[in-house]
Amino acid sequence: MRIGIYGYGNLGRGVEKALALNPDMELVGVFTRRDPATVTTETGAPVYAAERVEDFESAIDVLILCGGSATDLPEMTPALARHFNVVDSFDTHARIPEHFARVDEAALRTAHTALISGGWDPGLFSLARLYMNAALPQGRDYTFWGRGVSQGHSDAIRRIPGVKDARQYTVPIAEAVARVRAGENPELTTREKHLRECYVVAEEGADRALIEKTIREMPNYFADYDTTVTFVTEEELKRNHGALPHGGQVIRSGKTSAKNGHVMEFSLKLDSNPEFTGSVLLACARAVGKIYARESYGCHTLFDVAPADLSPLDPAELRKRLL
Repeated sequence: MRIGIYGYGNLGRGVEKALALNPDMELVGVFTRRDPATVTTETGAPVYAAERVEDFESAIDVLILCGGSATDLPEMTPALARHFNVVDSFDTHARIPEHFARVDEAALRTAHTALISGGWDPGLFSLARLYMNAALPQGRDYTFWGRGVSQGHSDAIRRIPGVKDARQYTVPIAEAVARVRAGENPELTTREKHLRECYVVAEEGADRALIEKTIREMPNYFADYDTTVTFVTEEELKRNHGALPHGGQVIRSGKTSAKNGHVMEFSLKLDSNPEFTGSVLLACARAVGKIYARESYGCHTLFDVAPADLSPLDPAELRKRLL
C-alpha cells in the first residue's frame, strides 16, 4: 500500500517511524506547508510542497493527514477527500458529527473512502466504550486521560496569538479513578475527573494575561476544567517537557444482576503519544484501502471497520493466532 503523509510535525514523524514496522506499506513522500528544502525526514523520505499533493493522486493509495484538530483538519480533510482516500485523527469530540458530515459529502462526491478520528481517543478508546456498553448494557462509562501530553490541546494553545510554543498535560484526579475502580459508580462532572496543566512559551512582548485568559476560556478544550497556566522559557520547555508521553483508561462499571457487579477496563501507557497514534493511523489506512477496494465510499469511523480490516494477516491466520 502506497502511503502519503500530509503534515510533518510530531504526528507526521510518528507515522513515518511506524511505516518501518509495516512491511505491507511504503512511503511515497511527505507533504509540508514549510519550505521542503528546510525539512529533513527521519528516514530520508522525499519531501514535497503541500500545494503539489494533487500531482500525486495516482501514486498514493491512502493519504494520512497529520494536521491539528483546532483549525487544520476541519478544512483539510474534506478538501483532500475529494482527491484521495484519507485518514485523520480529528479529536474534538463535540464536533465529530459535523466533521463526519462534511468529509462524507466530499468523499462521496468523487468516490473516495475516508476514515476520521483514528488514533486512541477517539479511536481505540471509542471501540472499548462500544464493546463495554454491548457487554454491560446496565452501567456507566468513565474515561480518564493521562497524565500525559495532549497533542491536540497543545496545538490549540500554540494557535493563540503571542504563543511561541506550548505543552498541555491532562492529569486524571486520583480519587475519582479509585472510586470508579472500586465499583462505586460515582456521578462525576468534567471538572471532577481531570486537571489541565499548561506550560507556555510566550513571544517577546506578548500579553501574557490575555494568553492565559484565552486558554482558560477556550470552549471544548479548557473552559470546563480547572486549568493552570505556567509561563516558561524555551530552554525550560525543551528540558522539562520535551517528551510526549500519554495514556489513560476506559472503565465501565455495571451489573448483570442485583448482587453481581463488574468492572471492565482498557488502559494504555505510552512513552510516545505521536508514535503510538501514528501506528494506529497506519492500521486505519490499511482498513481504508480494503474498504475502498470493496467500493464502499464516503466517510467511516472505527465503528464501521471490521477488526480484520486493520490487520495485515488474512482471516485464517487471524483465527489461528488470535481467536
